[in-house]
Amino acid sequence: MPEQQITLTIDEEGAITAKTAGFKGKSCLEALEKLLGNTTDIIQVKTTDEYHQQQTIECKNTIKQRN
Repeated sequence: MPEQQITLTIDEEGAITAKTAGFKGKSCLEALEKLLGNTTDIIQVKTTDEYHQQQTIECKNTIKQRN
């Protein structure tokens, strides 16, 4: 799984700009909502190519045989 990263920048007027990397689909917006909670109102969203990709989840199960 690629590293997921959120970079927050706060300007002199207190406006927050968030940039995400390593997220696909709406998972970036969900992560921002979880991180920021109800403390901010989203004014504008610019999506990247990653946003339009489907999130994949890899599950591995290991079965050990008993002797």
